[in-house]
Amino acid sequence: MKTKHLQPHQIAEAAQLLKQGQLVAFPTETVYGLGANALDSQAVNKIFQAKGRPSDNPLIIHIAQIEDLAQLTTDVPPLAQRLAEKFWPGPLTLVLPAAPTVPREVTAGLNTVAVRMPNHPIALELIKTAGLPVAAPSANRSGKPSPTRAHHVSKDLENKIAAIIDGGPCSVGIESTVVDATGPEPIILRPGGITFEMLEATTSERLTTIAPGLHGTRANLETDETPRSPGMKYTHYAPQAPLYLLTGTWEEQVKKLEKIQERIEKSKEKIGLFISEESFRIISKKSNHRIEKGAIPVIQRAGSRENLKDIAAGLFDALRAFDETEANLIIAETYPTHGIGLALMNRLTKAAGDRIWNEDN
Repeated sequence: MKTKHLQPHQIAEAAQLLKQGQLVAFPTETVYGLGANALDSQAVNKIFQAKGRPSDNPLIIHIAQIEDLAQLTTDVPPLAQRLAEKFWPGPLTLVLPAAPTVPREVTAGLNTVAVRMPNHPIALELIKTAGLPVAAPSANRSGKPSPTRAHHVSKDLENKIAAIIDGGPCSVGIESTVVDATGPEPIILRPGGITFEMLEATTSERLTTIAPGLHGTRANLETDETPRSPGMKYTHYAPQAPLYLLTGTWEEQVKKLEKIQERIEKSKEKIGLFISEESFRIISKKSNHRIEKGAIPVIQRAGSRENLKDIAAGLFDALRAFDETEANLIIAETYPTHGIGLALMNRLTKAAGDRIWNEDN
């Protein structure tokens, strides 16, 4: 199969491919999605084949208007209705009771279905033009960093899918927040662009967070349990080189970075650093001429620690960029878990597989 590379004005062609049961990658405000007709089980199966995705990992269905929920769920609880009215279109996914019309391939055999309305003109127009709900996980090979640019999709899925719509970079850069709205109290199954604080300000119910791979939260699912949401069970977001996380206060992390820099300059090890602008300024003052000459083979500057939204938006692009370098090990700074920081640290922790850097590494 030869993948077509489409521009935004070619949405009608992409919509026709979806109607024909083909796979189309398209931009959303979070990451690029790999779309198929959500009500066509054969089309949905193609998603799992193209991504190499485990079949027990449920998919998110994308819709263009709240009325579309009627064919996907048997009930929209008052809590879910309030959250949808507040945050849709936007990076919020709601887990709801599944209607019989939803194929089990989408739900992974669960009695619930995950639905969201993306806040991106291309995504909304594609869904409206196709006239069907679109199941769409991230448009990457399973386990790799999610794609936030069209060329990321091409790198992973070229000639495995029918088309890619190039809509430029994604603005949020991290997948949607997933909230289970089936019970009396909302549960965050995956943190994302809609933060804990934003949800807490919207609902009077007690809000619980489950963030697998993030320290201080409820435990991961057992290995034989079907996850209730994407991103809950399997390794995700990992670059090719092993990723290690720094711990401690920012000041403590900077001291560790200075020792790592000294180690690199002595040993010439091919270590990559994913660090903030503030940390870069400090270590570059310590050894500016060496950094300019490339004694440290790769430095990806994440952005300012004062703006975690920017760091989150560039996270997956930076992790993918390391794959194009000689770095055979990556060390990343860590960040506070308020606001978007919770989602940022969830992704970094899962990308690292819980690996923590220490001087013996």
